Amino acid sequence: MSANRPAARLHRVPARAPDDVEGLERLVSEGALDPSAIVAILGKTEGNGCVNDFTRGFATRALKGFLLEHVDATRADDVVMVMSGGTEGALSPHWLVFERVEVAGEPVHGGALALGTARTCDLRPEEIGTTAQARIVRDGVLHAMADAGIEKPADVHFVQIKCPLLTSARIGDAAARGQACAASDTLKSMGLSRGASALGVALALQEIDAAAVADDTIGRDMSLFSSRASTSAGVELLGHEILVLGMSDVWSGPLAIGHAVMADMIDGQSVRAVFTGLEIPAEARFEALLAKAEAPRSGRVRGARHTMSDDSDISATRHARAFVGGVLAALAGTTELFVSGGAEHQGPDGGGPVAVIARRTH
Repeated sequence: MSANRPAARLHRVPARAPDDVEGLERLVSEGALDPSAIVAILGKTEGNGCVNDFTRGFATRALKGFLLEHVDATRADDVVMVMSGGTEGALSPHWLVFERVEVAGEPVHGGALALGTARTCDLRPEEIGTTAQARIVRDGVLHAMADAGIEKPADVHFVQIKCPLLTSARIGDAAARGQACAASDTLKSMGLSRGASALGVALALQEIDAAAVADDTIGRDMSLFSSRASTSAGVELLGHEILVLGMSDVWSGPLAIGHAVMADMIDGQSVRAVFTGLEIPAEARFEALLAKAEAPRSGRVRGARHTMSDDSDISATRHARAFVGGVLAALAGTTELFVSGGAEHQGPDGGGPVAVIARRTH
């Protein structure tokens, strides 16, 4: 008799608004979704993705309300929620709901999708965008790997993190205690927080040496990066919510994950290689795509000038999401893509990590 093994289930659910949980309720009523098995919910919401994007907090509150209709408060609090604002271009708002269930089954050749989650302590404002934040994230990622039963960093394909940012009030709180923050510009703090978090992932996955990470390299030395980190900053939290996605022989089920690193904003070939079987079987059915997008600091894409960083009306991160979203939608055949802007230390400058989750047919 086969022993029970953990297995991941994934639901991609369209959202008509940041508080639209009707699709989730429908899955529950149909018996397709077990709220008590949910470990993480990722969401693309239609805000601006900047400091004042309150669609993220609005969505988090609505999703928490949905959970509380079905599970107790302790279980609801355990669910990691990463809301990424900004669906510029034709990107479609949607939820990605991850379940961890137990199934009877034999080991899957090549392994199966494994999930692990973690939360960190709340940061003091003066820690945001510093090596202290990177170390806290490193420890959180290692905890999430252990939760997933993943021992080798090479078996991790993507790490999705929600991290904090600075507000005027938080900067003022630090100043009142005689502490200086890494940035006085709240928008800039988003990039520093994303960058420090990404370097924390790189440390946990042994992609860079710890001696290379210093306060003055965060947000500056873009030769330091993780090829599997995706970090998104928001005002709605002070700690980090972490989801590790990898492959494990311990897990069962039909889902598999592969990843690539886009060398620049139009590097669809690297992603196509994942779809055609470089890291997952060619006969697999696409379930979800997660990616980072960034405007190159050089001001050029393959030698041609871009104006994203010179636009005083629209943040470059918003331009980047729309552009990369279009490139990836042409490959995936859908606009329901989790494309997050701001790829500081997440892939090479102007590029970014991409993960594809697929359902194998046999």
